[in-house]
Amino acid sequence: MSTLSPHLQDLENESIHILREVAGQFDKVGILFSGGKDSVVVFELARRAFAPATVPFELLHVDTGHNFPEVIKFRDDLVAESGARLHVAHVQDWIDSGELQERPDGTRNPLQSVPLVESIAKREYDAVLAKERIFSIRDSFGGWDPRRQRPELWDLYNGGKMAGENVRVFPISNWTESDIWEYIGARELELPPIYYSHQREVFNRGGMWLSPGEWGGPQDDEQLETRTVRYRTVGDMSCTGAVDSTASSPDEVLAEISISTLSERGATRADDKLSESAMEDRKKEGYF
Repeated sequence: MSTLSPHLQDLENESIHILREVAGQFDKVGILFSGGKDSVVVFELARRAFAPATVPFELLHVDTGHNFPEVIKFRDDLVAESGARLHVAHVQDWIDSGELQERPDGTRNPLQSVPLVESIAKREYDAVLAKERIFSIRDSFGGWDPRRQRPELWDLYNGGKMAGENVRVFPISNWTESDIWEYIGARELELPPIYYSHQREVFNRGGMWLSPGEWGGPQDDEQLETRTVRYRTVGDMSCTGAVDSTASSPDEVLAEISISTLSERGATRADDKLSESAMEDRKKEGYF
């Protein structure tokens, strides 16, 4: 294991400080865990923040039912190894109850908001670690109002809230994609294998290389081909595209993204392109 650079050490120290603030200010905390690299790094930081004790926060995964099998196996192996508590909210349960309906395009990523908001209420989390500003207040419906957000000055975080509200916390808000990969390499963190180069059957839809699956692809006019690819981000198989890549280590991934002209989501996430305001809409609905 290599020594952290001064920059990464500062980021790690800041994140651990935030996680300990969360533990001190809130009664029941969940970590929104997808099995992706960001949530893996947050979990590692939480382990370091509270070692030698077990992480005191419960993992929450909103499972679309269209996740990559490699990611689900990685999630379950991590839970078994670490002793972490895991709660899985299955989108299929909300579809079966009639509360949600399948989309014509087959993607379920936009359907995650209702299961998340209802799971937060049912599990009685008063804070959830998710992709957000560092501390972000949410109303009882999970809604986000920019006018109600608080200043975050001098590393002072205001977790005050009214009954029924919860706070979303993002302890790696100041990290870049390159920081994440450098940290993964320095700390020798395991990731789902799809983050690295591998041979895979894919088909092209809308300029993205998608994996076939029960969600509805490929269609009759879409041809499967085997390519050497990896994934920059993890999500629903129906909307997460692979990129051509031979990168098989964190250092090789870092070299690859250093010359990329697209962000990780801009390059690989079709759900962000459903509308010009797709990401902002999901934030207001309660997901991000």
